[in-house]
Amino acid sequence: MSQYIWISPEAGMKINELRTPCYVIDEGKLTENLLILNGVMQRTGARILLAQKAFSAFYEYPLIGRYLSGTTASGLFEARLAHEEMGKENHVFCPAFLPQEMDELVEICDHIVFNSVSQYLLHRDKIEKADKKISVGLRINPECSTQEGHEIYDPCAPGSRLGITREALDKAIKNGLDLSRIEGFHFHTLCEQDSDALETTLAAVEEKFGDLLYGLKWLNMGGGHHITRADYDIERLEKCIMHMRDKYDLEIYLEPGEAVALDAGYLETTVLDIVENNGIKILILDTSAACHMPDVLEMPYRPPLMDSGEPGEKKYTYRLSSCTCLAGDVIGDYSFDREIKTGDRLCFCDMAIYSMVKNNTFNGMPLPDIAVMDENNDCKVIRRFEYEDFKCRLS
Repeated sequence: MSQYIWISPEAGMKINELRTPCYVIDEGKLTENLLILNGVMQRTGARILLAQKAFSAFYEYPLIGRYLSGTTASGLFEARLAHEEMGKENHVFCPAFLPQEMDELVEICDHIVFNSVSQYLLHRDKIEKADKKISVGLRINPECSTQEGHEIYDPCAPGSRLGITREALDKAIKNGLDLSRIEGFHFHTLCEQDSDALETTLAAVEEKFGDLLYGLKWLNMGGGHHITRADYDIERLEKCIMHMRDKYDLEIYLEPGEAVALDAGYLETTVLDIVENNGIKILILDTSAACHMPDVLEMPYRPPLMDSGEPGEKKYTYRLSSCTCLAGDVIGDYSFDREIKTGDRLCFCDMAIYSMVKNNTFNGMPLPDIAVMDENNDCKVIRRFEYEDFKCRLS
């Protein structure tokens, strides 16, 4: 067990007995997701990696490592975490690496993907002089947008800084780039999408880069694949994988983050107060959208809440907000069959992904505890954050 894991002396608690606010990782659902992903691997030969940017609760890395091929990182710290806590395939991509970061990355990573030819050339010597064989890849930009409504997550938008266009790659080859030293291409263009979007993207990849794929060893199709969502078309995904694998003789990688821990976590919270303004009843919670689930404001989206409905759907409608001073720190409007009272507990769902990894202590808000719930619904707290965790971030 890592020295950084703290285990509560209390064991066998139920979720409603935990101190709030508290993230709760549902190991039963996490395992269910991993079995689905492992099934794709078994049927297609693809290698699936955990994208740590979505979920990096390393307490669960031994479990995840039993089903997946390894991890992918967005920088040195995630790569170090994967090296220390999972110890399987360790991939890393970043738009730009610092020279001192590369000194360590060449020691702990198996695949390093560069966002530009200039970045590759800058760090090439360190990679070639490394004590271990490192597979080098380039991130490509197929210039094919398939997203609607989430422009902030569209790497193929005009003017994007992410990935090399075919025009830029041709220019680099003309100027002397030795493509034989590059073993793979990587693209990441999806966000919470089905496999039809991947199929569209692959058509663009083949059109723009197909002639170059024959000389490579692997193709990484990135993340954003909602593979474990109930209505996801897995059969189409597997056809896409096998088409690229067989046509170009490539090893295929996918690196979903959300799909690994989709619907595998909760955020328990308590109602601290109830105020009213212009006929709207507002619940003041001990959790915060801005601090504990930033994607609510960034995406934006309305997180699922257990035993609730849309505004007006049920008898009692409330606006859920936080105890920070940010006026816009509002989670959303929800309705309930019963009247909510101060001291009641509420449970947000799908809180394992892009919540713990993005949280912050704005306003001095304490970070929620982190607990795990086993398949018997027994909980234990694995991390508790106190005042020192807030203080030591700042000086």
